[in-house]
Amino acid sequence: MFGNLSESFKSAINKLRTADDEKNLKKALDTLKKSLLKADVHHKVTKELLRQVELDTKAAGIGQGPFLHAIKTRLTQTLTVPGHQGFVFASKPPTTVLMAGLQGSGKTTTTIKLANYLKLRKKKVLIAACDLQRLAAIEQLKQLCEQHELELFYDEDAKDPVVVAKAALKRAKDGLYDVLLVDTAGRLAIDEELMEQIKSLKKSLNPDEVFYVADALSGQDAVRTASSFHEALNITGVILSKYDGDTKGGVALGISKLVGVPLRFIGMGEKAADLEAFVPERIVGRIMGEGDLATLAEKTSAVIDEKQAKRLTKKIKKGEFNFNDFLEQMESMKKLGSMKSMLGMIPGMSAMADKLKDIDLENSVEMKRIKAMINSMTKKEREMPSLLNNSRKRRIAQGAGLSQMEVNRFLKQFQNAAKMAKKFSGKKGMQDLQALMSQQRHQIPR
Repeated sequence: MFGNLSESFKSAINKLRTADDEKNLKKALDTLKKSLLKADVHHKVTKELLRQVELDTKAAGIGQGPFLHAIKTRLTQTLTVPGHQGFVFASKPPTTVLMAGLQGSGKTTTTIKLANYLKLRKKKVLIAACDLQRLAAIEQLKQLCEQHELELFYDEDAKDPVVVAKAALKRAKDGLYDVLLVDTAGRLAIDEELMEQIKSLKKSLNPDEVFYVADALSGQDAVRTASSFHEALNITGVILSKYDGDTKGGVALGISKLVGVPLRFIGMGEKAADLEAFVPERIVGRIMGEGDLATLAEKTSAVIDEKQAKRLTKKIKKGEFNFNDFLEQMESMKKLGSMKSMLGMIPGMSAMADKLKDIDLENSVEMKRIKAMINSMTKKEREMPSLLNNSRKRRIAQGAGLSQMEVNRFLKQFQNAAKMAKKFSGKKGMQDLQALMSQQRHQIPR
């Protein structure tokens, strides 16, 4: 994610710790240059960024503070390209989005992520399966849509993607859908047939948006292919996929500026919820180790109902948090996406997030055992954990196929978690939590 870039900036800033002079500024800029190039930031973007940072720092007076301010300001400007951020809806629905990209770029998966992103924001979305080239492309979409409860329009007998796209658009209009996402065919490389097909789709649909899905793992190749698609289709935005798997991450810092269109979303994990709107100011905050609480708040508010949250807070304060509440919260957490990505948004926690092995709440052995235990309880036991004596625990262990020791361990963890939640649920508790978080911070010095 942003861990390597963050460490690079921290290392450069530390060069100015001993003395605020031009010699140390040069050392800091050299360190920053090496780090940016190593992170696969394009050499033209690197050169211009360093030039601007040097000028700004000298104008303000050489020192850590001015240097840091110059980096943040110029980095934000580098990432900001004229155009929309996130997702913009057309004045008259459905908003039609043409999804383009090479085969293997994560285009189909990204289409699912974007549909899920919109669904969580209460939008009615239809996906059109217009990739008729790749074997099993429609089947892949069918499985993914079924898994995430998304609606799909397809025609397995169709030979022309334009026919499918037109029929899907009619369905979207008749069904009063807010958004139509059109998944198109990709190739292993750009070719004339691919471009002609997608040009035909664009002409027939007249889409509101044309998103190009770029594979972050392909580095500067992603910039070159995005530029080619932009020349042919006049794309309105780039979505960077597989960013969580990129050990360098620098492609995100240059792709918008070099292609000339805004980076709209970033895929930060494998789950459907792991798609984030790209907001330059927030991304710079994360790179500089300051977190991104605004995006974190948006993600949680899209998943967690306000009334439900208030009801749960009351139960926690009264010490009435039960196993039904626990399962309900686990289901909500699954919709938030990667735990690594979430942790990376908390100020000072990005370094920890990069070292953390991600937690799969749905498929982990531990979660399956916990669900088995709760499913072995009676309705009354789920609602009143205090009822669980030794004989009940033995029955639950047998029903879940586990030992009583494992049941006891889970119950102890549950009780400790409930106590901790109760402690932090009040006003004083929130102050204690904020103090605890501030102690964990290891931010870049200001």
